[in-house]
Amino acid sequence: MQQNFSLGLVSLLLTTQFFTLPSQAQSSPTVACRQELAQDINTIINRPQFKRSRWGIAIQNLATQEAIYSLESDKFFIPASTVKLLTTAAALNELGADFRITTPIYATGKLPHLETVRIQGNADPTITSEILKNIVQQFKVLGISSIKKLIIDDSYLAQPVINPTWEWVDTYYYYATAVNSVILNQNTVRLTLVPGQIGQPVKLKWNDAVASQQWQVFNQAITTASDNEYSIEIDGVLGKPILNIRGDLPQDNQGDEWDLAIVDPANYFLETFRNLLSAEGITVTEGIVTTESIESTNERIITQMYSPPLKELIVEINQDSNNLYAEVLLKVLAKELKINDEMEALETSLNKLGINTDNYSLIDASGLSRQNLITPNSLVKVLSILADDPTYNIYQNSLSLAGSNGTLKHRLRNTELQNNLWGKTGSLSGVITLSGYVKLTNQNTLALSILVNNFDDKNKIVRQAMDEIILLLPKFKNCL
Repeated sequence: MQQNFSLGLVSLLLTTQFFTLPSQAQSSPTVACRQELAQDINTIINRPQFKRSRWGIAIQNLATQEAIYSLESDKFFIPASTVKLLTTAAALNELGADFRITTPIYATGKLPHLETVRIQGNADPTITSEILKNIVQQFKVLGISSIKKLIIDDSYLAQPVINPTWEWVDTYYYYATAVNSVILNQNTVRLTLVPGQIGQPVKLKWNDAVASQQWQVFNQAITTASDNEYSIEIDGVLGKPILNIRGDLPQDNQGDEWDLAIVDPANYFLETFRNLLSAEGITVTEGIVTTESIESTNERIITQMYSPPLKELIVEINQDSNNLYAEVLLKVLAKELKINDEMEALETSLNKLGINTDNYSLIDASGLSRQNLITPNSLVKVLSILADDPTYNIYQNSLSLAGSNGTLKHRLRNTELQNNLWGKTGSLSGVITLSGYVKLTNQNTLALSILVNNFDDKNKIVRQAMDEIILLLPKFKNCL
């Protein structure tokens, strides 16, 4: 009996092992591997310096659509500039990669003395002084010698031109400049503070005389000895074209550059173009800006300006995080879709892509507003949907490439992920974000979104922690 019992027990054990071991061999290593990844990520985000911070993370395998790691991924976070991923996805899907913004120039009267010249602004953010110089040369070739009335038509976009949810202190600077129909030099001007004699006011140098005339400047900044600390501050008065400059500028400073928003963009466009015409001997009797739409059966197009194609515009938006371009693009999208509200146009376009409006609440196109809210899963879903779209290569290549270009140029260099992470970063005070694609050496591609809110440490510390998390992914590639 004893012998038979033992043989039966061995048989039972062998039978149990036969049925259970293969299943464990297939699942346990993967489960354990992912548990270890989760533990390593949690160790990073639970460091003492992040005890007040709020982290939202979503990581997904694009091939299997499987969630690799998730932390509060269905909760709302302030996304900062990762909003641009949605703006550019919607525009690319609706307008197409080759879409261009056209700025026609109309005229009435007979050469060489024209009655009117009207520039119909359609919100092209790429027009520069150099482009206007080329237009003046075209005028000369056409034989134009005088213009009775030069009209800058700023009626395409509705007023107001600055998002009311932006912090007013931001609106003095280049990254929060006005969005209007006639944009020149991105509606920005550079002011450089140059040291003078010790104890004397600093000197002001503008890179554009026309733009500088729009400001009333109160300069109380003083040049100090070279061993003194830098303490320059520039601010303004809400709703007024006033700049207050205060603080100390050490004498060995090579030039303190500030990129500021143009106060009145349409008049800046008018006066700049008028000056360029005058410099080439083309006289202008009267120049005006209009915000009322003009229709005339007597006008004819004499030339046009064209923006680069959309596939190039979204590179500027996603790699260099250009707020002006993003805001313009969404407003143009609304116009093209014949929808009065640009946020409604964004929702309409994202719905077509399969992005549910319950998972985001957006106020602007650029991410500058603190009222924007989105879930990490929504950003991953956008990335996932675009990965299966014919425009994927264009979309992916519009993103910053780690260690190579854009806002990720100096991150993850000399690591496995240099040139293998395409992403969009975001930054506001207390907010650091990153969303994008990670390509692993096993050919798997992951979509990820890391949103950090409410931190009280230096931005650099949070970015380093983010990079540590991303660098864990190649280590666990065989189980992802």
